[in-house]
Amino acid sequence: MHRFTGDISIVLGGAAGQGIQTVETLLVQVLKREGYFVFASKEYMSRIRGGSNSTEIRLTSTKRRAYVDRIDLLFALDKNVVPHLEHRISRKTVIIGEKEKVCETECRVIDVPFTHFASELGHPIYTSTVAVGVVLGLLKAEESVFHDFLRTHFARKGEEVVAKNIEAAKKGYTHGSHISFLEGIEISIPRTADPGELLLDGAESVGLGTIAAGCNYISSYPMSPGTGLLTFLAAHKKDFGIVVDQAEDEIAAINQGLGAWYAGARAVVTTSGGGFALMCEGVSLSGMIETPIVVHIGMRPGPATGLPTRTEQADLNLALYAGHGEFPRAIFAPGTAEEAYHVMTQAFFIADKYQIPAFVLTDQFLLDSVTTVRSRDLQAASDAMHIVETDSAYERYAVTPDGVSPRGVPGFGPGLVGVDSDEHDAAGHITESHLIRIEQHSKRLRKLRAVAEAALVPTASSNLKKAKTVIVTWGSNRGVVEETLAILGDAYFAQVHFTQVYPLSAEGKKMLAKTKTVVVVENNAVGQFADLLEREYGIKVSDRILQSDGNPFSVETLIKRFSKL
Repeated sequence: MHRFTGDISIVLGGAAGQGIQTVETLLVQVLKREGYFVFASKEYMSRIRGGSNSTEIRLTSTKRRAYVDRIDLLFALDKNVVPHLEHRISRKTVIIGEKEKVCETECRVIDVPFTHFASELGHPIYTSTVAVGVVLGLLKAEESVFHDFLRTHFARKGEEVVAKNIEAAKKGYTHGSHISFLEGIEISIPRTADPGELLLDGAESVGLGTIAAGCNYISSYPMSPGTGLLTFLAAHKKDFGIVVDQAEDEIAAINQGLGAWYAGARAVVTTSGGGFALMCEGVSLSGMIETPIVVHIGMRPGPATGLPTRTEQADLNLALYAGHGEFPRAIFAPGTAEEAYHVMTQAFFIADKYQIPAFVLTDQFLLDSVTTVRSRDLQAASDAMHIVETDSAYERYAVTPDGVSPRGVPGFGPGLVGVDSDEHDAAGHITESHLIRIEQHSKRLRKLRAVAEAALVPTASSNLKKAKTVIVTWGSNRGVVEETLAILGDAYFAQVHFTQVYPLSAEGKKMLAKTKTVVVVENNAVGQFADLLEREYGIKVSDRILQSDGNPFSVETLIKRFSKL
């Protein structure tokens, strides 16, 4: 008897090119419509075909957004899956697959003749639909929901393709139901989620926030995992009037973005750490000419090419210190799909209002994870631009008390909008006067105070005042720590989560000031955010829970680590 109640981890494994992504896409869509809380994450190798990739789909009775090591149901599509995931397989794991393809010798696999079913339908392409049918049969899901989805999903391919897929679904569903009965598999998970919620991956959430912020220009050179934002905006460019340019390299990309802002557009650049390294001169240019730019950095393990399809949080220092000279900036790091949406709107607002570069740090785990989001949690944002109509006396770099000069754009008023990458006077004319240098440099740096005052306040758990140990997170580790603390159920721990990592909110310091034990969880080897907290807040971080192997933290890992605190 195999009984799963309230929480099940379904893992699909196979080689690149075997249709794992197709199975995931179909399955999460149908399960969402069935009313399950769904969270899916994936790990894959940096190759077009071959290797061993896997996707984890969690169905839970309450909303979760974390990775677990545990595998309850494993669907293995080739012989490399079981060895690849051996460290996660236990005696309780139910392994399902085509036995002759999964095992070279005798092994513990429930045989499903995927190839036979697909050949009966005339093409191996139907294997994916059969596999989804098997899962839904095991879950005793509403078969009609899957059929309705297939009719919609394949409508553009004609009635014959729709009919074949429905037949494939029936074969898989029937076989899955038989497996459930013969193997004694019982799955009981309440369907309490709203079927009408949106199903989004992290890249789509970032993209929706970018559109909501009024972005109408993107210039980027593709680099995983940041490319998802480029492809999302490209897919919707006609709907929202977005100019999309795939630049020849990252240097051109950021300079085109700055040119777009100078002309009055709202531009974003998306990249990863290696691409952003090439943009550093452009970042300094933004600081000197006080032209806004929003840069999305999808972090992955480095240095150099590193692990191009894995996850890490090691580019905080890169964003914090990028560019030469001194100038203000803002850095954000969302931890959920909802935060990704809101953080993008905030990044555009701050960049535009204070005329500075704003960076949004995500990572592969966040960008590729799929979850449900309530549409009401993605509220409309202001996309008003902070642009003035110039007159004949206009000075682009007029000195002001808060350091923010009125920003005009060419053609909007008779004034001349001069900019210069050299030090310049109020009108934008080049100068080497040390007096004007001090005046202009001080003006630029004054903006940081206002940016800090507008910093997003960290999110704190309700027991913060009573807890003896505070677990600090930033970026994508929010969900795994939330679930770990919920499982431990110990009032000893509280969580404080930062979505803005520079400049830090003054409220965040108050949250941590009275706590003797502060522990920071982050996916890097040295504790970059822990260092920043100690420097900016003057507090002592008692412990650093770090991981830099390219994998996200699992709930099981953190339970063990927290139990030792």
